Amino acid sequence: MRLLAKYTKKVVSLVLISIATSFALVNGVNAIPLSQGDRLRVLIPEGDLFSGVFEVNLDGKIQVPYLDPISVQGLEINAVKQKIYDALIAQKYFQPKFLQVNVSILQWSAIQVTVSGETFQPGRIIVNSRSAEDRSLQQSVASGDYPPERYLTAALRSAGGVTPNANIKEILLIRNGKEQKIDLTGIFTGEPVEDVPLVAGDRIIVSRLPKPQNQFVRPSQITPPGIRVFLSNLTASSAVKPEGSPFPYGARFSQAVVSANCTGGVITALDRHALLVRVDRITGETSSWDRSIEQIIRDSKNDNDNPFLMPEDTIACYSSTTANVRDVFSTISDVINPLNLLFGIFGGN
Repeated sequence: MRLLAKYTKKVVSLVLISIATSFALVNGVNAIPLSQGDRLRVLIPEGDLFSGVFEVNLDGKIQVPYLDPISVQGLEINAVKQKIYDALIAQKYFQPKFLQVNVSILQWSAIQVTVSGETFQPGRIIVNSRSAEDRSLQQSVASGDYPPERYLTAALRSAGGVTPNANIKEILLIRNGKEQKIDLTGIFTGEPVEDVPLVAGDRIIVSRLPKPQNQFVRPSQITPPGIRVFLSNLTASSAVKPEGSPFPYGARFSQAVVSANCTGGVITALDRHALLVRVDRITGETSSWDRSIEQIIRDSKNDNDNPFLMPEDTIACYSSTTANVRDVFSTISDVINPLNLLFGIFGGN
């Protein structure tokens, strides 16, 4: 009877572990591959010496007592569970029919990936970063964690979001020399999207299309929710704002002109103009649009006359009767570098 009771207990335990694993799979937890710094809880009911909390080291391995280091980088939880099981059997610590191994995630770490191509801030970024307080709180939880920032869309967002020229139908993910192309157009159309979980060291490349895709210039999971634009109106009472003005991503030149009160003001000269200056943050190249207010408000029907606003754009409104181009660019310089304003106030006497 004792043997039967012990056997029944083991069967129930296995069933519970299986149910927990299935639940995790349904919720996508086990689909996330492991990376350096991830913390795992290993539970072996008949082997307390092998149980514990283990962290994936810089070599992508975990060190379970009495076993050789086990490589787990890039593996999912179920694969790690099988590796530990196989190692314990191979070392003859257990008989196969008596061994139970349960592996659960305790804490997902921050990981470092690189993003290049058509994003506003390409480079090396860290995703899923958490404060020391959050990490400490998570460690006190028995098990379970969800890393919403360890996905492709989060990495693109952390890189400033994709530009209007981004080819979002073929986002390239390179992992261990293998390439995968991901289509993210469903983010804008409402279709299902494969948001790929990331591993430390992944490379993400966003290729460039010949023409901007206007339908994607709006807030989303992979574009900026908002942008900062610097405004100045030399023909009215509005003052320079060194901190810039917020606009939703997708706003156009004409909206900034209206926001800066360029269509009216103290002086109502007919030759009032607006100047948009843009600096490419990757190449450093400067481009500009000089348009009459009348043209911008009434006749602007194309991207060349009324372009979309981009992060850190600078817009100045002026009238030739009160200001010349040199004054305009001087004001733009003040907007971009607020220290010039302070020097003018305190050091100009």
